[in-house]
Amino acid sequence: MFPPMGCCRDDGASGSPLRRHQERKLRMLRFWRDGAERQLAALEASISTLERQMQRDEGQQPQG
Repeated sequence: MFPPMGCCRDDGASGSPLRRHQERKLRMLRFWRDGAERQLAALEASISTLERQMQRDEGQQPQG
């Protein structure tokens, strides 16, 4: 997964090359973290839904 085009561009910013590099790296890492958090939220929702379905189905099994 790559950051969207232009998100790492630093037009006209002042500062040392090291500082600009660190800021670009920070933006990239935050972008990756946000994506990972979205994926984790989707996994948590899927797990929760499946657990509810399994509990519901346990109560509907025929007796005997």
